[in-house]
Amino acid sequence: MIDETSVEDLAGQLSSYLDRGRVNQVRRAYYYAEQAHEGQMRRSGERYITHPLAVAGILADMRLDHQSLMAAMLHDVIEDTGIPKDALNEQFGESVADLVDGVSKLTQIEFRSRAEAQAENFQKMTLAMARDIRVIIVKLADRLHNMRTLGPMPYEKRKRIATETLDIYAPIANRLGMHRVCTELEDLGFSALYPMRSRYITQAINKLRGSHREIIDEIRGRLEEKLTERGLPGRILGREKHLNSIYNKMKFRHKSFHEIMDVYAFRIVTDTEDDCYRILGAMHSLYKPLPGRFKDYIAMPKANGYQSLHTTLFGMHVNIEIQIRTEEMEQIANDGIAAHWMYKHEQSPVTAVNQKRVDRWVKGLMEMRERADDSLEFIEHVKTDLFPDEIYVFTPKGKILELPSGATPVDFAYTIHTDIGNACVACRINRNLASLSQPLQSGQTVEIITAPGARPNPAWLSFVATGKARSSIRHALKLQQHTESLALGKTLLKKSLNGFSQKLSGLSQSQIDAVVQHNQVSSFDDLLCEIGLGNRMAYLIARQLVAGDLGSESTSVDLGQLQPDPQTNAVTIRGTEGLLVRFASCCKPIPGDPVVGVMDSGRGLLIHSDTCKRLPEGSEDRAQLTHLKWAKDIADEFSVELRVELERQRGVIAELAGAVAMADGNIERINVEEQNARLSIVNVVLHVNGRKHLARVMRRIRNIRAVTHISRIRH
Repeated sequence: MIDETSVEDLAGQLSSYLDRGRVNQVRRAYYYAEQAHEGQMRRSGERYITHPLAVAGILADMRLDHQSLMAAMLHDVIEDTGIPKDALNEQFGESVADLVDGVSKLTQIEFRSRAEAQAENFQKMTLAMARDIRVIIVKLADRLHNMRTLGPMPYEKRKRIATETLDIYAPIANRLGMHRVCTELEDLGFSALYPMRSRYITQAINKLRGSHREIIDEIRGRLEEKLTERGLPGRILGREKHLNSIYNKMKFRHKSFHEIMDVYAFRIVTDTEDDCYRILGAMHSLYKPLPGRFKDYIAMPKANGYQSLHTTLFGMHVNIEIQIRTEEMEQIANDGIAAHWMYKHEQSPVTAVNQKRVDRWVKGLMEMRERADDSLEFIEHVKTDLFPDEIYVFTPKGKILELPSGATPVDFAYTIHTDIGNACVACRINRNLASLSQPLQSGQTVEIITAPGARPNPAWLSFVATGKARSSIRHALKLQQHTESLALGKTLLKKSLNGFSQKLSGLSQSQIDAVVQHNQVSSFDDLLCEIGLGNRMAYLIARQLVAGDLGSESTSVDLGQLQPDPQTNAVTIRGTEGLLVRFASCCKPIPGDPVVGVMDSGRGLLIHSDTCKRLPEGSEDRAQLTHLKWAKDIADEFSVELRVELERQRGVIAELAGAVAMADGNIERINVEEQNARLSIVNVVLHVNGRKHLARVMRRIRNIRAVTHISRIRH
């Protein structure tokens, strides 16, 4: 039997790093799986057991532990054969059963869309990873073998699996530092999605390989000579460029195929870290290094644990890229977190640091999962966090933080701690005040300025680059909206009850419970939130509470006597209410203007000037408006628009701006419309504290000799 010899071949490979007892346990898992999958075939016509065996072979190449190999053998048993987890627990122990349970194809639930089903599966995978990172390593090996054998699948299924691989699995392999698995997944995914492009690039590479052979051998010979001359240990390897990487450089960096392929890449693997830096010096003495192309990932490893020295040299009329690393760094660069098991018995400090990095990433994933409303939102946050490019910035105390390329000071703040992100109001970059939306560069020192009571700004969502920042901001805004809608709903209901000469505290629990039940909400707080969001009318809820009017024909109170009084019903506006109280952009009300509120379903209270043309005109509709009054001590600034007609003169716009500044106004925007050769019309949007401040600004503008007319615009 072919399978018999295959399992014995695997056992031979395993005996090079596992003891006989553990190899036998892996063998026993194989025979158990073979029996369980008896009669099942793959689409290619092979017996199904060839798949688990191949997955175990991939893990054996990474020298993974015996439990991972047993889980690989058994990973489809629960899903495909109906054998329960308990049976595996009895046979192979709890650790293996848990691994199999985590890896086994995630149960499909009925979802609204395939995207949601995949997102839900990814959430489950995150939970499994948090319990044991080996789950994802086995899952990646499973996906790698499935990608290698995609051929017999229908085109649509091939396309779906390849897309999912490029979107989720390859970036995760990269994030875990598993470069070998990542590049193979990317190339297989690319070939499945774009077979013609893949064939064309492969042919072009093979054609070039012959013509490049001579120059590659010459460069390699010179590098080896230099190492021998300096007495430095090291083996020199050529580096192949990968299909997907070539295609992406052509597509996104707009480079030609020959531009990409005219760079000759080598890797030098040596014994110690000290040797790496000595070899770097030797290479720089052989050929001239290109400025700005040297990167020291040994001193500052990438987020996935990758370590190496990178330099680009110019010699023999071509660019030569060189990576220098130790044997252990080479192993970790290729197998990432999977190399942890190979070096476990040596208690290697490199793998211990690498393990901590992965633990931190998985912990971050768990935090995002808890904050996300649904699995699609979670997967969106995770995708932003799987970027391969990092920048390195410093805290004021000199600690180095890794962030994705394009990260801003807000991302930096949330990376330090969620509370610092939420309270962030400004930042200093290299000791100078800077914008919170400014993308950070490697080597900058960033200081975050916080203020007590500060809250995240919804506008931050448009520029943050990390999943943690995005999920934390959304979570804080949801909490803020809930708190504010509760407070606004309570205020509106109290004012409506005042109109009925009732107090909220005077209502019995049975009255409240009856109204809550009638409105089909789970609690009175939820009902108040609904009022605050504008989904229910405070007046109707107040009437139900006071009169017991739940839709029945007879009521115990004469409702005719219960018309609310607008004056006692006025809600005080301070201008700092937050997300759920907004000022209409049509009439731009400011403190001192008579104002009314319109409940905007799901978005809270929208404040209009009471003369605004957009307000409803019918008496019934007007009765539904919320009566408002301004608080006395408002310090906030409000936007107002003025129309100024003036004679055309040199410097008149500067004079206008000066007049506004003299009256302590703040100009947001000026728009000049030419009326004729003699007159101009200027629209000015400015910030004022209220009507008195506006009158002062308008008086200053009127005093300009060229001004013929000034008026406030209300659209």
